[in-house]
Amino acid sequence: MTLPLWLFVLIVLFATVTFASHFLFPSVRWFFRRRMERAVARLNTRLQRPIEPFKLLRRYDLIQRLCYHPDVTQAIVDQARETGEREDVVFERARRYAREIVPSFSALAYFGWGVRGARLLSNALYHVELHHQAPERLAAIDPEATVIFVMNHRSNMDYVLITHLAADRSALSYAVGEWAQVWPLSRLIRAMGAYFIRRKSRNALYRQILRRYVQMATNGGVTQAIFPEGGLSLDGALQPPKLGLLSYMLDGLDKTEREIVFVPVALNYDRVLEDKVLVNAHKSGTRRFDASITHVTIATLKQVWQRITGRFRRFGTAAVCFGTPVSLADVPELAHRPEALADLLMTQIAGIVPILPVPLVARLLQAGPRSVAELVTAAARHCDTPEETVRAGLRPLIARGIVTPGEPHRITDHGRELADFYANSIRHLG
Repeated sequence: MTLPLWLFVLIVLFATVTFASHFLFPSVRWFFRRRMERAVARLNTRLQRPIEPFKLLRRYDLIQRLCYHPDVTQAIVDQARETGEREDVVFERARRYAREIVPSFSALAYFGWGVRGARLLSNALYHVELHHQAPERLAAIDPEATVIFVMNHRSNMDYVLITHLAADRSALSYAVGEWAQVWPLSRLIRAMGAYFIRRKSRNALYRQILRRYVQMATNGGVTQAIFPEGGLSLDGALQPPKLGLLSYMLDGLDKTEREIVFVPVALNYDRVLEDKVLVNAHKSGTRRFDASITHVTIATLKQVWQRITGRFRRFGTAAVCFGTPVSLADVPELAHRPEALADLLMTQIAGIVPILPVPLVARLLQAGPRSVAELVTAAARHCDTPEETVRAGLRPLIARGIVTPGEPHRITDHGRELADFYANSIRHLG
């Protein structure tokens, strides 16, 4: 029997695809997965909190577990009944939501270039300071407990800074907004273990899937970092907490499995990279950020050029303070009161916000013009090295035209909004 050449080529092609899909690809996946498991095992010996098996599950398996959970299937049935759509159509929509939310964590990406890049960027832009309010309490947390870092949200650099400073503890999982769903950024962020959320979505099915994923991650022991304010502070001050993710964590809590520990974390900066964008958004009364890719690229290239020519100076200090952990085992009544828990954590965060030179000088000058000597005297109530702190705060404020160069120093008219933005970060401290 003679076969046409095209048919023979087609048969060989199908045979090759079948061999690869049934034998070659599974073997290659098994080989690389075994190497990854051995690498993670070695990595866990160096971490204070080992990477939990939940984070290492295949993304496909997580999506399947999410879509077939009874709460999600009930939400699918309810939405199909409400909209009149077929259940299989709504199920595919649910699967699309799940694929959007579920990360594809890579230990190599996180602890390889991720942490190194975060460390390099943080130290390139700032003098980084780390403070602990109760280091012994932090070190004593049970390695099997689920730890949730609860932070104020000052800048998009918060993600980078905490990834760098918590690198010796564990891999953090963040919730990130729609801004990050741009290829290839979305692939990189998923590989770092972050999960995407639609902050303004009121779709009941979507909220149920997000809720269930957060519960799975919490009960699975995943170390997470959340911003209860729900977004960047536009005026620099701490914002009232929103209960979304926090209520999801408590709602599906399996108290028989793990201890749940919340760690308040306060961040502050001498220079918030996107300060003008945030101030303008606050003036407009909306959360529309005028920060196009073109503007970001130009600003980045300008900083790179300054570094090449030796004229670059770091943006002052970026400081992080870890507060006293709050364990639900110690205060079990808070497991049913997300509002009370959120208020407690935000109160702790407010009390440990680092007082840095620029915010302090801006705050002192809000009272009116002052000489350096008067600023030093007033700053002595807040820091141990008042003269050094005042001069470190005045330098960038004068360079940016926010404060007048001559004594007595005062806030300029066009610098008032930025001065208020920085002063507001510590206004509650008196």
